[in-house]
Amino acid sequence: MLPNVKLWIFASIYAVFDLIVLFIGAKAFGKLESVFAVIKISAIFMFIIIAVLALTVVLDGNLKEGIPQSVGEFFPGGIIGFWSALTFAFYAYGGIEVMGVMAIYLKNKEDAPKSGKVMLGLLGIVYVSALSLALLLLPYDKFRENKSPFVEALLGVSHIEFFPHVFTAVIIIAGFSAMSASLFAVTTILQTISEDGDAPKIFSKQTKMKLEMPLPAISLTSIGLVLSIVTSLLLPDKVYEYITTAAALMLLYNWLLILVMYHKLIEPTRIDKVKRMIGIILVASAVSGTLFHQTSRPGFFISLGFLTVIGLIVLLLRNKWKKEAAQNKA
Repeated sequence: MLPNVKLWIFASIYAVFDLIVLFIGAKAFGKLESVFAVIKISAIFMFIIIAVLALTVVLDGNLKEGIPQSVGEFFPGGIIGFWSALTFAFYAYGGIEVMGVMAIYLKNKEDAPKSGKVMLGLLGIVYVSALSLALLLLPYDKFRENKSPFVEALLGVSHIEFFPHVFTAVIIIAGFSAMSASLFAVTTILQTISEDGDAPKIFSKQTKMKLEMPLPAISLTSIGLVLSIVTSLLLPDKVYEYITTAAALMLLYNWLLILVMYHKLIEPTRIDKVKRMIGIILVASAVSGTLFHQTSRPGFFISLGFLTVIGLIVLLLRNKWKKEAAQNKA
């Protein structure tokens, strides 16, 4: 995207702005994310409109060349290729879990489930439509792994030479938006579990600065940001890619855990149980598919190491949770 800019420079810029987001608080964060959402959605809709206009000009027969004509063209890598690519489709929705964290700030919290369903439905429609149009504009074998498919598709459209650059800027904004949302969610969760006694109390302790989020919690997540910058600077490209893949897989493990355990909080209907099982199968398929992808495979094993550490911590805290539950019942 910007080959002359080092990765650690991007990471540093993102980190500084992300910390500013944490300091301004939930209300300002919500407004900022709304602005980013409008920018991203506007860019996608602009792409859809331009793609439709471009395709209507070539509907005299040239369009058919870009449409897969057989099962082999739809799945050029076979079932294994499709399976190993599932995880990348899931990554596109990374960050939606922040909706659950932000729900506590809603005035009418009962609107959260309905708004979540509407947003996910619209995201799915827009995402599939935009990618389908990109594939119609440019054959799948012409896309490159280090380039945005939307930018690549638009490069062949005449008279809009400026728009690919606009879309590149939007991609940078989208990356910052996803990162700031994740950082905000992690810091909020750290504060919450600290208040519940499942993390050291210091992370929910307010300082003289009277910030909306406790400074100790912000400081801990800031250390994580610094470590990410250092690793992007010192580690070879492949090693850094393995670690970031493992971190992305942790996101899928988070979704899987929610699907497995949410019935303990909400009584699911029969339809909910079916959707839950479908979700578990899809997420499990995406995770297992990384074993068939050469670049993702090391990240899978690194993510298992993260899971082991988390599992050991849970085992250590289990007795404490049981005692607290018994005290609450008494």
